[in-house]
Amino acid sequence: MTTTRRRVTALLGSLAVGLGLGTGALAQDAPKEFRIGYQKVGLIVVARQQGLIEKRLASQSIPVRWVEFQAGPPLLEALNAGGIDFGYTGDAPPIFSQAAGGNLVYVGAAAPTRDGEAILVKANSPIRTVADLRGKTVAVGRGTSSHNLLIAALEKAGLSFSDVKPAYLLPSDAGSAFANGSVDAWVIWDPYLALAQSRGETRVLANAGQTHDASSFFLANRTFAEKYPGPVSGALAGLSEAAGWAREHRDEVAHALASVTGVPYPVQKVAADRTEFAVRPLTDEILTAQQTTADRFTRLGLIPRPIKVRDIVWTPPRT
Repeated sequence: MTTTRRRVTALLGSLAVGLGLGTGALAQDAPKEFRIGYQKVGLIVVARQQGLIEKRLASQSIPVRWVEFQAGPPLLEALNAGGIDFGYTGDAPPIFSQAAGGNLVYVGAAAPTRDGEAILVKANSPIRTVADLRGKTVAVGRGTSSHNLLIAALEKAGLSFSDVKPAYLLPSDAGSAFANGSVDAWVIWDPYLALAQSRGETRVLANAGQTHDASSFFLANRTFAEKYPGPVSGALAGLSEAAGWAREHRDEVAHALASVTGVPYPVQKVAADRTEFAVRPLTDEILTAQQTTADRFTRLGLIPRPIKVRDIVWTPPRT
């Protein structure tokens, strides 16, 4: 059996475990609570709104606690420190965390952001292409998926990261900087992207789908996942159920996201309509693309040492 088939089989097995957590050894060894780090975006919000993970863990009487973060890097800092047990981020944060010795594992993949993450400029900006960013100040979250998008887009345009002036800002501060013109461009994901597009005339220089093939990821604290595989599998099963529902109910997804984020429904509808909802196994193709990203950060000296992504891939226990 190939490595990919083994991983697919293992993930499917983990989803099956999540459907029946109340039996066997898993029921005898349960944590006091299951802490999920989340950002107010996408599939994980849908699962929270519908209580799907809570339902999966109910047979073990495991309460779920949700902890909000504005971006992936601080979420993974908490995951590494044991402040949370499970979370969702873009492609770059787990690379930075692994390179720093973080105690985490990949447990599943989400679909790429594609149209939902982009390099944005004002409509009247003289910047017409990615190549025109040379010498410009670009707002971007350090160690985020947008950081990777910016670097990949620059390389595709024949530039290097050193050709721009990065302004490392979290979304709230970056949005203000973009609005008042103190930065020339902003690299950002939904719903912040959709919100910026709704507030003024903007242009997309390049989006993630046009630039590279990068997934987002579900991650767990390594110690927790090894000791308590049941809740991790249950979370993936709940998220998979949420994905199936979300694909057929995008209007309801937009309403759910609007109620959680305070971002107006029409904006969230734009974000929901261009989101691909899926929970995927960690295939060789996905891991190879993630390794390419890690190698890019190593080459640029943005992480302190080379890493092998496959070293921190979780294998669910066989049942």
